[in-house]
Amino acid sequence: MNFHEGEFIYINKPYRMSSFGALAYVRTRLSKALRVKRLKTGHAGTLDPLATGVLILCTGKATKRIESLQYASKEYTATLQLGATTPSYDMEHTVNMTYPTRHVTRELIEQTLPKFLGEIQQVPPEYSACSIGGDRAYKLARRGEKVELKPKTLRIDEIELTNFDPTTMQMSIRVVCGKGTYIRALARDIGEALGSGAFLTALCRTRLGDVRIEDCLTLDEFPEWLSKQEIES
Repeated sequence: MNFHEGEFIYINKPYRMSSFGALAYVRTRLSKALRVKRLKTGHAGTLDPLATGVLILCTGKATKRIESLQYASKEYTATLQLGATTPSYDMEHTVNMTYPTRHVTRELIEQTLPKFLGEIQQVPPEYSACSIGGDRAYKLARRGEKVELKPKTLRIDEIELTNFDPTTMQMSIRVVCGKGTYIRALARDIGEALGSGAFLTALCRTRLGDVRIEDCLTLDEFPEWLSKQEIES
Protein backbone atom coordinates (compact mmCIF):
# COMPACT_ATOMS: atom_id res chain seq x y z
CA MET A 1 0.00 0.00 0.00
CA ASN A 2 1.20 3.48 -0.79
CA PHE A 3 -0.34 5.84 1.74
CA HIS A 4 1.37 8.90 0.24
CA GLU A 5 -0.01 8.24 -3.24
CA GLY A 6 -3.40 7.63 -1.65
CA GLU A 7 -5.38 4.89 0.07
CA PHE A 8 -8.88 4.54 1.52
CA ILE A 9 -9.36 3.08 4.98
CA TYR A 10 -12.84 2.07 6.13
CA ILE A 11 -13.48 2.48 9.86
CA ASN A 12 -16.51 1.59 11.97
CA LYS A 13 -16.47 4.71 14.15
CA PRO A 14 -17.10 3.89 17.80
CA TYR A 15 -19.76 5.43 20.02
CA ARG A 16 -18.86 8.69 21.80
CA MET A 17 -15.80 9.37 19.64
CA SER A 18 -15.74 12.25 17.18
CA SER A 19 -14.95 11.63 13.52
CA PHE A 20 -11.80 13.73 13.99
CA GLY A 21 -10.83 11.61 16.98
CA ALA A 22 -11.06 8.44 14.90
CA LEU A 23 -9.03 10.10 12.15
CA ALA A 24 -6.37 11.24 14.63
CA TYR A 25 -6.06 7.71 16.07
CA VAL A 26 -5.44 6.23 12.61
CA ARG A 27 -3.19 9.06 11.43
CA THR A 28 -0.92 8.76 14.46
CA ARG A 29 -0.32 5.07 13.82
CA LEU A 30 0.08 5.52 10.07
CA SER A 31 2.59 8.33 10.56
CA LYS A 32 4.60 6.21 12.97
CA ALA A 33 4.60 3.23 10.58
CA LEU A 34 5.75 5.48 7.72
CA ARG A 35 8.26 7.32 9.95
CA VAL A 36 6.87 10.71 9.00
CA LYS A 37 5.81 13.53 11.30
CA ARG A 38 2.26 13.83 9.98
CA LEU A 39 0.71 11.93 7.08
CA LYS A 40 -1.86 13.91 5.07
CA THR A 41 -5.27 12.44 5.93
CA GLY A 42 -8.93 13.38 5.85
CA HIS A 43 -12.38 11.87 6.28
CA ALA A 44 -15.55 11.91 4.20
CA GLY A 45 -18.94 12.49 5.80
CA THR A 46 -18.75 13.53 9.47
CA LEU A 47 -20.57 11.38 12.02
CA ASP A 48 -21.82 12.79 15.33
CA PRO A 49 -19.99 11.48 18.42
CA LEU A 50 -23.14 9.58 19.48
CA ALA A 51 -23.36 7.85 16.08
CA THR A 52 -21.45 4.79 14.93
CA GLY A 53 -20.72 3.24 11.57
CA VAL A 54 -19.01 3.78 8.24
CA LEU A 55 -16.31 6.45 8.23
CA ILE A 56 -14.10 6.62 5.14
CA LEU A 57 -10.58 7.88 5.79
CA CYS A 58 -8.43 9.09 2.89
CA THR A 59 -4.65 9.39 2.85
CA GLY A 60 -2.22 11.32 0.68
CA LYS A 61 -3.51 12.21 -2.77
CA ALA A 62 -6.77 10.35 -2.10
CA THR A 63 -7.85 13.30 0.07
CA LYS A 64 -8.76 15.03 -3.20
CA ARG A 65 -11.65 12.56 -3.46
CA ILE A 66 -13.26 13.63 -0.17
CA GLU A 67 -15.75 16.04 -1.70
CA SER A 68 -17.00 13.54 -4.29
CA LEU A 69 -17.38 10.86 -1.60
CA GLN A 70 -19.54 13.20 0.48
CA TYR A 71 -22.09 13.33 -2.35
CA ALA A 72 -22.50 9.54 -2.32
CA SER A 73 -25.73 7.93 -1.09
CA LYS A 74 -25.83 7.03 2.60
CA GLU A 75 -27.81 4.47 4.57
CA TYR A 76 -28.59 4.69 8.28
CA THR A 77 -30.39 2.71 10.93
CA ALA A 78 -31.84 4.76 13.78
CA THR A 79 -33.87 4.28 16.95
CA LEU A 80 -36.25 7.02 18.06
CA GLN A 81 -37.80 7.54 21.47
CA LEU A 82 -41.32 8.92 21.09
CA GLY A 83 -43.06 11.05 23.70
CA ALA A 84 -40.23 13.50 24.41
CA THR A 85 -37.72 15.88 22.88
CA THR A 86 -34.23 17.14 23.70
CA PRO A 87 -32.52 20.38 22.56
CA SER A 88 -30.02 18.45 20.40
CA TYR A 89 -32.60 15.90 19.15
CA ASP A 90 -30.45 13.07 20.56
CA MET A 91 -29.09 11.93 23.94
CA GLU A 92 -26.38 14.61 24.15
CA HIS A 93 -28.90 16.65 26.14
CA THR A 94 -31.59 15.65 28.61
CA VAL A 95 -35.32 15.73 27.92
CA ASN A 96 -36.79 19.24 27.81
CA MET A 97 -40.40 18.47 26.80
CA THR A 98 -42.74 15.48 27.06
CA TYR A 99 -45.81 14.67 24.94
CA PRO A 100 -48.75 12.22 24.95
CA THR A 101 -48.29 9.00 22.96
CA ARG A 102 -51.56 7.09 23.46
CA HIS A 103 -52.61 7.91 19.90
CA VAL A 104 -49.41 6.52 18.31
CA THR A 105 -49.83 3.16 16.58
CA ARG A 106 -47.80 1.21 14.05
CA GLU A 107 -50.42 2.11 11.46
CA LEU A 108 -50.03 5.85 12.16
CA ILE A 109 -46.23 5.60 11.87
CA GLU A 110 -46.42 3.68 8.59
CA GLN A 111 -48.86 6.28 7.21
CA THR A 112 -46.56 9.13 8.31
CA LEU A 113 -43.11 8.00 7.15
CA PRO A 114 -43.83 8.20 3.37
CA LYS A 115 -44.34 11.97 3.81
CA PHE A 116 -40.58 12.25 4.17
CA LEU A 117 -39.73 10.55 0.86
CA GLY A 118 -38.24 12.48 -2.05
CA GLU A 119 -37.06 16.09 -1.93
CA ILE A 120 -37.87 17.67 1.42
CA GLN A 121 -37.05 20.83 3.33
CA GLN A 122 -35.14 20.31 6.56
CA VAL A 123 -33.96 22.82 9.14
CA PRO A 124 -30.56 21.67 10.50
CA PRO A 125 -30.21 21.13 14.26
CA GLU A 126 -29.16 24.11 16.38
CA TYR A 127 -26.45 21.89 17.81
CA SER A 128 -24.68 21.33 14.48
CA ALA A 129 -21.56 22.49 12.68
CA CYS A 130 -23.52 24.80 10.37
CA SER A 131 -21.91 28.21 10.02
CA ILE A 132 -23.74 31.37 11.15
CA GLY A 133 -21.81 34.58 10.54
CA GLY A 134 -18.52 32.76 10.86
CA ASP A 135 -19.48 30.90 14.06
CA ARG A 136 -20.54 27.28 14.39
CA ALA A 137 -24.19 26.89 15.34
CA TYR A 138 -23.43 24.50 18.20
CA LYS A 139 -21.03 27.02 19.78
CA LEU A 140 -23.69 29.72 19.72
CA ALA A 141 -26.29 27.32 21.12
CA ARG A 142 -23.98 26.24 23.95
CA ARG A 143 -23.46 29.90 24.85
CA GLY A 144 -27.22 30.31 25.10
CA GLU A 145 -27.46 32.53 22.04
CA LYS A 146 -30.41 32.35 19.68
CA VAL A 147 -29.72 30.19 16.62
CA GLU A 148 -31.79 30.60 13.47
CA LEU A 149 -31.02 28.22 10.62
CA LYS A 150 -32.70 28.25 7.23
CA PRO A 151 -34.30 25.12 5.73
CA LYS A 152 -32.20 23.18 3.25
CA THR A 153 -33.41 21.04 0.36
CA LEU A 154 -32.31 17.41 0.58
CA ARG A 155 -33.40 14.05 -0.71
CA ILE A 156 -34.55 10.89 1.06
CA ASP A 157 -34.72 7.90 -1.27
CA GLU A 158 -35.95 5.25 1.16
CA ILE A 159 -37.44 5.25 4.65
CA GLU A 160 -39.00 2.26 6.36
CA LEU A 161 -40.13 1.24 9.81
CA THR A 162 -38.14 -1.79 10.99
CA ASN A 163 -39.50 -2.05 14.53
CA PHE A 164 -42.04 -0.47 16.86
CA ASP A 165 -42.52 -1.25 20.54
CA PRO A 166 -45.81 0.27 21.82
CA THR A 167 -44.77 -0.45 25.42
CA THR A 168 -41.58 1.62 25.40
CA MET A 169 -42.70 3.87 22.52
CA GLN A 170 -39.47 3.26 20.68
CA MET A 171 -39.35 2.88 16.90
CA SER A 172 -36.51 1.92 14.57
CA ILE A 173 -36.12 3.04 10.97
CA ARG A 174 -33.84 2.50 8.00
CA VAL A 175 -33.09 5.56 5.88
CA VAL A 176 -31.34 5.96 2.52
CA CYS A 177 -30.55 9.60 1.84
CA GLY A 178 -28.32 12.12 0.10
CA LYS A 179 -25.80 14.71 1.24
CA GLY A 180 -26.69 17.11 4.03
CA THR A 181 -29.32 14.99 5.79
CA TYR A 182 -29.37 15.21 9.56
CA ILE A 183 -31.01 12.09 10.94
CA ARG A 184 -31.41 13.90 14.28
CA ALA A 185 -33.48 16.56 12.53
CA LEU A 186 -35.44 13.84 10.72
CA ALA A 187 -36.27 12.32 14.13
CA ARG A 188 -37.46 15.74 15.30
CA ASP A 189 -39.67 16.14 12.21
CA ILE A 190 -41.10 12.62 12.47
CA GLY A 191 -41.96 13.32 16.12
CA GLU A 192 -43.72 16.53 15.11
CA ALA A 193 -45.64 14.77 12.34
CA LEU A 194 -46.77 12.08 14.80
CA GLY A 195 -47.75 14.68 17.40
CA SER A 196 -45.64 12.91 19.98
CA GLY A 197 -42.19 14.46 19.82
CA ALA A 198 -39.12 12.26 19.29
CA PHE A 199 -35.37 12.13 19.77
CA LEU A 200 -32.62 9.74 18.68
CA THR A 201 -31.37 7.08 21.06
CA ALA A 202 -29.17 5.25 18.54
CA LEU A 203 -27.77 5.97 15.08
CA CYS A 204 -25.54 3.91 12.80
CA ARG A 205 -24.38 4.67 9.27
CA THR A 206 -24.48 1.27 7.61
CA ARG A 207 -23.36 2.40 4.14
CA LEU A 208 -21.58 5.28 2.45
CA GLY A 209 -21.50 4.91 -1.33
CA ASP A 210 -20.42 1.34 -2.04
CA VAL A 211 -18.77 0.89 1.38
CA ARG A 212 -20.82 -1.12 3.87
CA ILE A 213 -20.30 -1.53 7.58
CA GLU A 214 -19.24 -5.13 6.97
CA ASP A 215 -16.23 -3.76 5.05
CA CYS A 216 -15.04 -1.65 7.99
CA LEU A 217 -12.36 -2.14 10.63
CA THR A 218 -12.88 -1.26 14.27
CA LEU A 219 -10.20 0.93 15.82
CA ASP A 220 -9.14 -2.04 17.95
CA GLU A 221 -8.56 -4.06 14.77
CA PHE A 222 -6.65 -1.32 12.96
CA PRO A 223 -3.14 -1.77 14.48
CA GLU A 224 -3.06 -5.50 13.62
CA TRP A 225 -4.41 -4.79 10.13
CA LEU A 226 -1.73 -2.16 9.59
CA SER A 227 1.03 -4.51 10.76
CA LYS A 228 0.06 -6.97 8.00
CA GLN A 229 0.20 -4.44 5.17
CA GLU A 230 3.08 -4.23 2.73
CA ILE A 231 3.85 -0.53 2.83
CA GLU A 232 5.57 1.26 -0.04
CA SER A 233 7.79 4.21 0.84
